[in-house]
Amino acid sequence: MASHSNYTTAPVSEFLLICFPNYQSWQHWLSLPLSLLLLLAMGANATLLITIRLEASLHEPMYYLLSLLSLLDMVLCLTVIPKVLVIFWFNLRSISFSACFFQMFIMNSFLAMESCTFMVMAYDRYVAICKPLHYPFIITNQFVARATIFVVARNSLASLPVPILSARLRYCAENIIKNCICTNLSVSKLSCDNIAFNRLYQFVAGWTLLGSDLILIILSYSFILKAVLRIKAEGAATKALSTCGSHFILILFFSTVLLVLVITNLARERIPPDVPILLNILHHLIPPALNPIVYGVRTKEIKQGIQKLLRRL
Repeated sequence: MASHSNYTTAPVSEFLLICFPNYQSWQHWLSLPLSLLLLLAMGANATLLITIRLEASLHEPMYYLLSLLSLLDMVLCLTVIPKVLVIFWFNLRSISFSACFFQMFIMNSFLAMESCTFMVMAYDRYVAICKPLHYPFIITNQFVARATIFVVARNSLASLPVPILSARLRYCAENIIKNCICTNLSVSKLSCDNIAFNRLYQFVAGWTLLGSDLILIILSYSFILKAVLRIKAEGAATKALSTCGSHFILILFFSTVLLVLVITNLARERIPPDVPILLNILHHLIPPALNPIVYGVRTKEIKQGIQKLLRRL
């Protein structure tokens, strides 16, 4: 009974985020590149959004989906990175109970929304190449609106139980999170309750959402490749594949970074614990910084739109 009393007398009202518990001296060195990457991500995505908004030739479903991806990237960045930089610069490690679980919800839901957006974009490319005559009738502004509602609703509802389950746990002793951000596993393991169901739900929900998106993306590109190989006109196959190039690069990068992050988390006992923490931060920062740049460099219409925007300034 004494042990039970110890668990219930001091409930936790806030957490302390300890970035890089073994190498806290890294913080000062990392703050500069992280700040520059944050400015790059915000600036590049804002430029892309403004360009698509102002350039009439970009008012097409494909670019609206790209706008959705940019918005998701910006929200993810602003939810995670500013708090990390505040810890690095001012050593303000505390985060309230509610803020921690709100951050957890945003990270889980918006990561899944990005994956789902990539899946919708893959379907857009599939229709454009495999059914070009039907493209204007299938991929419409109404389709984009419905896809956006689906992306937000599916992933918000599926991700909502993660922070709710964690918030319902009892936190009655330890309140130090050995991470820069409020990930579910880092927070829930501080609880004095059984967290088996909490972890099981995140595992099943995460792999169901991301796994189903990945399967549909692979199927879309399989059909695209099959259709392209049938094209006999000289140069037509290359032109068809080039329209998918930017999208495929972003999916490959997103999946690779996520896969490395998963592998490092599974092999935590074999690598320093600070490595997964760093990779988690970079995963919320590097893809948002690169996504608009890749599209801006590889897509002629966007490049021309940005040039027009710069000439107006």
